[in-house]
Amino acid sequence: MEEPQRRIRAFHTASTVTVYQAYCPEIGMPAVRRGRFPAAWKRDRMTWIKPSFLWMMYRCGWGTKAGQETVLAVEITRDGFEWALRNACLSSYVRGLHSDHSTWQRELKRAPTRVQWDPERDLRLRPLPYRSLQLGLSGEAVRRYADEWTVSISDVTPLAREIHALVSSGDLDSAARLLPEERPYPAEDELTAHLRP
Repeated sequence: MEEPQRRIRAFHTASTVTVYQAYCPEIGMPAVRRGRFPAAWKRDRMTWIKPSFLWMMYRCGWGTKAGQETVLAVEITRDGFEWALRNACLSSYVRGLHSDHSTWQRELKRAPTRVQWDPERDLRLRPLPYRSLQLGLSGEAVRRYADEWTVSISDVTPLAREIHALVSSGDLDSAARLLPEERPYPAEDELTAHLRP
């Protein structure tokens, strides 16, 4: 079946959805130990969460980029994730979706979350012809993410390294079997209608 141009694909349960982030060990390791982000984690900055494991691998270079050596799987409540989607604005202006540029700018300024649709990646981190969700959190959304939505934080750096080693050796089948099972997110049409160019 052909993939739609934009879709939320995520590992999710009846009550949670898993998103990925990568940090330096000084932030990542305390977050894993405590199941909460440490004081050094900046709440006043926008933070981007990614439901796509392979897009995170593209972004952090399989956990090899400076400041992104610790790859985290952050399990958050579906209620929180859906709140973020309902309160989001696209990060760029789209003629036809937004009434005009200045209206979009006002919406973007007010919105606690923003959405980008970036090309999904294959195991070799090449772009695919369809897109996956990246969700930027700021202000109230950052506080909710850290204090209310987060259920657990785990270190998936060893998994990233294992998959990367298999890809590097050409064993794509074994690498694919280790990927988190990302499925289309339920009710996404209703949740993202205002976020689809």
